[in-house]
Amino acid sequence: MRIVLVGPPGAGKGTQAQFITSNLAIANISTGDLFRANVSQGTPLGIEAKKYMDSGDLVPDEVTIKMVRERLAEDDARDGFLLDGFPRNVPQAEVLGAMLDELGTRLHAVLELVVDDDEVVRRLAGRRTCRTCGTVWHVDFDPPTRDGVCDRCGGELFQRDDDREETVRHRLEVYNDQTAPLIAYYADLGLLIGIDATGPVEDVTERAIAALRPLNHDWS
Repeated sequence: MRIVLVGPPGAGKGTQAQFITSNLAIANISTGDLFRANVSQGTPLGIEAKKYMDSGDLVPDEVTIKMVRERLAEDDARDGFLLDGFPRNVPQAEVLGAMLDELGTRLHAVLELVVDDDEVVRRLAGRRTCRTCGTVWHVDFDPPTRDGVCDRCGGELFQRDDDREETVRHRLEVYNDQTAPLIAYYADLGLLIGIDATGPVEDVTERAIAALRPLNHDWS
């Protein structure tokens, strides 16, 4: 089965990608992992991407697309994959469609993890990180025994700038602006499946698998 996973920051895409791909026995392809692997291995694409990453610029679409193209051609992706982090917009979606045409295959579903903005803010703005050991706690879901103190090492807990409410809401605005057309694009193609991504991780995974199961007969 060939799936694209979409959802706002804080929706749990990385966690769900692991569970879903394990359940369906398909390749888990994260663009974040692709960047890190290419950079650490010093591939030509990794060297090119690192130039932009070191200067704080976005890696151009053409570099990302080349990485994805190479990854989709690997053996473990031929029997199915889940793409997390690509495509992010309609032009990238069109490129992905052309790539799959070249490989003689197609997408079966675009799975959207649906979480409202206030829940995303609650999830991300509640995180606190230990300055000493890097452990991440959460004021609601996984609070430390003592407020502001890491249970693991006794270090000071702080809120990263990325986790501040105003930053999270800005990220959500950017996501919604960029992704709304992508969601509509895949809905028009009849590929979009939305599931409620709130509640325990296991419940969200069960919803995802149940939503994908009716496509079982068409996974070739």
